[in-house]
Amino acid sequence: MVLENDRYTYRVIWSEEDEEYIGLCTEFASLSWLADTPEEALTGIRQVVSAVVVDLKANNESVPDPLMTKQYSGKFMVRIPPEVHRRLAIEATEAGISLNRLASAKLSQ
Repeated sequence: MVLENDRYTYRVIWSEEDEEYIGLCTEFASLSWLADTPEEALTGIRQVVSAVVVDLKANNESVPDPLMTKQYSGKFMVRIPPEVHRRLAIEATEAGISLNRLASAKLSQ
């Protein structure tokens, strides 16, 4: 069984160690599913997530919201060492752009 309206964030990666594909779900970081093909890994992790969501609901526990349905402001604070701040401010000034624009460009890479 797979969740109806499943909007969770899934990823499938290859594991050299296991010599299998691993299905992962970002919102449920402790869960995974090993399979011979990427398709089976995705199907497996979706089934595991579905079962966990059903169990959480049955026990009146909170169910994580899918990341893709959350609203983001586009703002967050990052603390960096003063010398890095100075170096970035110099770089931004030399490029003729704001420090915010420089940081956004670097984070987008």
